[in-house]
Amino acid sequence: MRRHPLIHIITSLALSVALSAHAAPQADVKAVVRDWIVNFVPPYAHASACKLEDFRVNEHARTMLIEGSGGWSEQFFTEELVARLYREVREILPARYRDYSITLMAEGMPIEDLIPNAMRSGEADETRQWAVEYDGQPWVRCTSRPYAISEGLDGEHIAVWQSHGLYYNVRKSTWQWQRPRLYCTCEDLFTLSFVVPYIIPMLENAGAVVYTPRERDTQVNELIVDNDAPQTDGFYTEDPAWQATEGRGFAHTQDTYAAHSNPFRDGTARQTPAVGEGKGTSRVTWTPHIPVAGRYAVYVSYVTQPNSVDDAHYIVRHKGGDTHFRVNQRMGGSTWVYLGTFAFDEGAGERQGVELTNESAGAGVVTADAVRFGGGMGNVARGTSRMGGGRLSGMPRWAEAARYTSQWAGMPDSIFDYYDGADDYRSDILSRPLTVNRLAGGSLYMPEHEGRTGNAEDGRAVPFDLAIAFHSDAGFSEEDEPFGSLSICTTQNGEDLYTDGGLNRYASHDLSAMLLANLRTDLAAYDWHVRKLWNKNYGETRVPQVPSVILEMLSHQNFTDMRLGYDPTFKFHFCRSVYKTIVKWEAMTHQRAYTIQPLPVQDFAVALNEGKREAQLSWSPTTDPLEPTADPTSYVLYIRTGDGDFDNGTVINGTRCSVRLQKDVVYSFRVCALNKGGRSFPSETLAACISSRNDGTVLIVNGFTRLSGPAAISTDSEQGFDLDADPGVPYGAFSSFCGRQLNFDRSLPRGDDERAQGASGSELECQTMMGNTFDYAYLHGLGIAQTGKHSFASSSESAFIKANTQGGDKALLAGNYRMVDIYYGVQTDFQPQAKDIIEGYLREGGRVFISGANLLKRGQMYTPSLRTALAEVVGDTRTDRISGSGAEFGIYRGMNPESYAVPSPEALVPQGEAFAMLAYGDGTTAATAYNGQDCKTVFFGFPFESISNPEMRTKLMRGVVSFLCK
Repeated sequence: MRRHPLIHIITSLALSVALSAHAAPQADVKAVVRDWIVNFVPPYAHASACKLEDFRVNEHARTMLIEGSGGWSEQFFTEELVARLYREVREILPARYRDYSITLMAEGMPIEDLIPNAMRSGEADETRQWAVEYDGQPWVRCTSRPYAISEGLDGEHIAVWQSHGLYYNVRKSTWQWQRPRLYCTCEDLFTLSFVVPYIIPMLENAGAVVYTPRERDTQVNELIVDNDAPQTDGFYTEDPAWQATEGRGFAHTQDTYAAHSNPFRDGTARQTPAVGEGKGTSRVTWTPHIPVAGRYAVYVSYVTQPNSVDDAHYIVRHKGGDTHFRVNQRMGGSTWVYLGTFAFDEGAGERQGVELTNESAGAGVVTADAVRFGGGMGNVARGTSRMGGGRLSGMPRWAEAARYTSQWAGMPDSIFDYYDGADDYRSDILSRPLTVNRLAGGSLYMPEHEGRTGNAEDGRAVPFDLAIAFHSDAGFSEEDEPFGSLSICTTQNGEDLYTDGGLNRYASHDLSAMLLANLRTDLAAYDWHVRKLWNKNYGETRVPQVPSVILEMLSHQNFTDMRLGYDPTFKFHFCRSVYKTIVKWEAMTHQRAYTIQPLPVQDFAVALNEGKREAQLSWSPTTDPLEPTADPTSYVLYIRTGDGDFDNGTVINGTRCSVRLQKDVVYSFRVCALNKGGRSFPSETLAACISSRNDGTVLIVNGFTRLSGPAAISTDSEQGFDLDADPGVPYGAFSSFCGRQLNFDRSLPRGDDERAQGASGSELECQTMMGNTFDYAYLHGLGIAQTGKHSFASSSESAFIKANTQGGDKALLAGNYRMVDIYYGVQTDFQPQAKDIIEGYLREGGRVFISGANLLKRGQMYTPSLRTALAEVVGDTRTDRISGSGAEFGIYRGMNPESYAVPSPEALVPQGEAFAMLAYGDGTTAATAYNGQDCKTVFFGFPFESISNPEMRTKLMRGVVSFLCK
C-alpha cells in the first residue's frame, strides 16, 4: 500500500537530518531522493508507480539533476505543482545540498518547461507558437451570418473525429464493431454522442471550419445531383457559359464500390470565368428530389485549378430561406465539402436546392461538380478483389469507420487502404490522420505538398492547425467512482518540429495537459477524475503533421463513467470544457486574445401586444462562474414562420425586442447569446400567434425541461441501465444505443464478450431516438391557432414563475389569460412555485390545461393535497395505479426518431365532480375534466405533444380549448 504523502515527507526529512550530521555520500542522497520520488502520489486518479529515472550531482558546479518517470512524467505540471515539488525536494535533502542548483526532470526536460504556455504567468515558449499565420480566406464562410467573431476561432481549420466505427474483419470475413457492446452501447457509437451534437457545434459557433473524416449526418437518405447524371436524383442545370474542366471530377457510376474505386476519378466537372458583381453572372443549380422531408447535410464538390477563385458563391435554398456561403476553391478540391445541415420538403421545387454563381471579387475560374444531400448508407463493399463484388455493411455511413468515408470522399488508396486490403482495422486508424495530412498538404502549415494542381494524389492546401481524436477506453473502478479522462500525445517522431511549419511538437503536450487540467476544474461539481497524460506512440497522434491529441474522455467499461456519460447536462459541460481548452490553446499558439462564447439564455418569454400586432420577446443572460470572458454583449434572434425552418438570424442589442406579426400565422422564436467569441447554444423554442378573431388569449408554459440518461440500476448485486423502464431524454436526436443490457449481475467479470457484466444486445444499432427538442410550444400553439378563435403567447416555466412571484414581466401574469396550457412531457422533477401559481389562478376562476406522464406517479405535483377544484380533476394518487397503453392516441411509447419516448402514460381516476374526458382502449381514463362555476380544468395523463397523428392533436386541442374557453 502506498504511504500517505505526509508520511513519506516526514520519513525523508528524518533521514536527511541523520545524513546532514555526517558527510553524506551521494549514494545515500540518491536513496533519499529515490524514496521521495517512489512515494510521491501524483494529483490524479489511477496513477502509475513513480520511478527515479536519473540522478546526477556535480559537486564542483554545485548542481543536482533528478529525473522521474512512470507516474511522475504522466502528470500535467502547473506552476503551483512545480513550485511545490522544488520546495519539497529541498526540504528532504541534507543541508549541504539545499543551495545547489536543482533541476527536476520529466521526459528529458525540466518540469517547468512542461507547463503549458497558456498556464504560465511568465514568458511563453515561442517554439510552441506558430511562426507563420494563415491570413487567407477560410475554406468555407457563411456570409448570411449576421455577426462577426473577432476573438473566437473564426477562420481556423480544425479536424476532429469520434474514435472507431464499423469495419470489415478480413480474417473473419464479416463486418463488426471495433469495440465491445457494453452498457447498451459500444465505443464506435457512443463517442458520436459527444462529438456531433456538442463539440462540433461549439467549435463552429466559435467560427471554426470543422472537418471530420467520419460522416457526421445520421440522415440515412442520400441524394447526389451531378452534371454527369443531370436527372438521376434531381435536376442539374447550367447556363451556356459553363464548359468542361481539365482533369477528372465526381460521378456516381455505381451503387456499390469495390475496395479501390475512387468516385472522384470517374466523372467530369464544369467551369466558367469569374466575373464581378452585376457583370453578367452565370449560374449552376442542383435541385434534389427529396424522398422524405427532413434535415439533410449539404456537401458540394469542385475541382481546384491553378487559377481558382477563393470566394465561390454558393446559395442553399431550404425551408428557412436562402443561406449564402463563400467557398475557397483554391483548396479542398476533389472531395466533399460540408456547408451545413438544413431542412427540406419532400419532392423537388424551385425554392430548394443549391445554386452556384460565378460572381467573385477576384479574377480566375469558378468550378462546379456534384452536390450531395444527406449522409446515406455505406456503399463500399469488402471481401473481394479490386474488380468488385463483396459485402456491404448494411449500415448508415455515419456508423462506418473513417476508412470507408475517406474512400467515398475521394482520398487515394494510400490514404484509406494503407495495408492494401489486408487489415481494415489498422487501415482505419491511419486513414483518419492521413486524410488530414492529405487535405492539409500544400497549406501554409504543411507546405511540403503542392496543393493546387487538381491531382488527387497531391495535397489539398486546407490550413488545418489542429487535429483531435475523441475516444472512450476500457478500465473500471471497484469503488463505483469515475475512472476518468486520459489524454495522449506524441512528441517523439524522429524530429522535433511539425513539418516546415516551425512548431515544436510539445505544442501537443501543452494541449494534452490543458485538457486534463481544465476538465478537473470545470467538472469539479461532478467529482470528475482526470488520469494520466501519456506521451506515447499512437498513430492518431504520431502521424498528423499538425499538433494532435487523443482524448480518452471516459471509460465505457465503468458504470459510473457511463452513468455520467449518458447525462446530457454532463456532456454539455464536458464538451464545453474541451471547447474552451481549444480556444485558449489556439489563442496562445497564435498569440492573440480570446473570448469564450456565452452560455444559453434563460427566462425566455414571448408575450403579445395585439393592438400593435407585435410579439414582445424577453430573456435573461446566463453568467458562467467558471469563465469571466463568457458574458454576452448582444443576442441573435431566429424566427420560423409556420412549418418552415429558422432564418439566418438578426442581431439584437439588449434582452428585449418586438417582432411584427401577420395575423393567423404561427411564429416560432429562439435566441442565442453572442459575444466576440461566438454564439451560445440556442434557447428553447417558443411560439406565438395573433388571431383575426380573438375570443381570449391563451398562455402556453413549457415545464418540460428534462434531460437525462436511461434508468440506472446500482445495488449490491446488480448494476446497469434499463432502457425499458426509462430510455432517458437526450438532447435532440440520439443514435448511440446498440441494444438492451443483458447482464446486470455484478459478480460477473468485466470483459468484452456476452458473458461480461454490462454486456448488451444489438437490436437498437443505428436506430435514432429523439429526445427533448425544446420545441413543443409550436405543437400546442398550432392546435390553438387552428381553432380560429384564440391568440396565444408562450413562456419558459422560469419566466412564468418570476412574473407571478417576483414582480417580473406583468404580461405573463396568469390572470391576464383566458386559459393557461402548461405541459410537462416526461418531466420527473418539478418547481413547487408553479403549483402555487396554478392554484392561485384557479381560485380566481382560471382555466388550465395540464399534460404530462409523470405528474401523479412522482407525487410531487398536482395531487389532491391542493384544496381547490384541481384536486377534483386529478383524483386518486394511489401508488398502484395502472398505466394506459396510449395506443388509441398514437402516443410515442418507445424509442423512435420522431418524439421522445413515453414509457408509461398515466391512467387517471376522476373524483368528485370531475369526469372522464378521454379513455384508453382498456377502459381506464386517459384525461379528466372539471366544469365548475369557480374554475375549469383539463388534465391529460400523457403528454399532448407525444401524439403522433397531427389530425388527432388538432382534434383534441380543439376539444380542450372549446371546453375551457366557452
